[in-house]
Amino acid sequence: MKALVVYATITGNNEDVADIITDALEDNNVDVDETEITMADPADFENVDICVVCPYTYDEGALPDEGLDFYDDLKAEKLTGKVYGVAGSGDTYYGDDFCVAVDKFGEVFAKTGATKGAENVHVNLAPDQDDIKKLDAFTKQLVKKAAQIND
Repeated sequence: MKALVVYATITGNNEDVADIITDALEDNNVDVDETEITMADPADFENVDICVVCPYTYDEGALPDEGLDFYDDLKAEKLTGKVYGVAGSGDTYYGDDFCVAVDKFGEVFAKTGATKGAENVHVNLAPDQDDIKKLDAFTKQLVKKAAQIND
């Protein structure tokens, strides 16, 4: 089983989220590539079983500037037979705009025909021990769903 984890980060928090997910996938015997969003293309998801995006939410609900092209290109992908998950860091200071980018990426993934493998994970700032547990559970759900689809 193969996975691709794509992240966007300013503070390093989302790279940490991506690292936790990557490590958990590897612990579940998944072959994983992890890359920063400017180095990835949504077409790369065609070559894996599990697709993960870890975006940050900027300011008042904005997507990461460096991820706008990726987001727009993802809309055109056909990812039927793939499993996706979205997890990312935000700041609860922004209230209703907390982790909006995570949910926006989830909505776009749903339109690609991919199967949602786990509920979106919203992390406040840097991931703590509770977040690591949530991300581990998120990862196990992705692997389980991908195994069901591939059987």
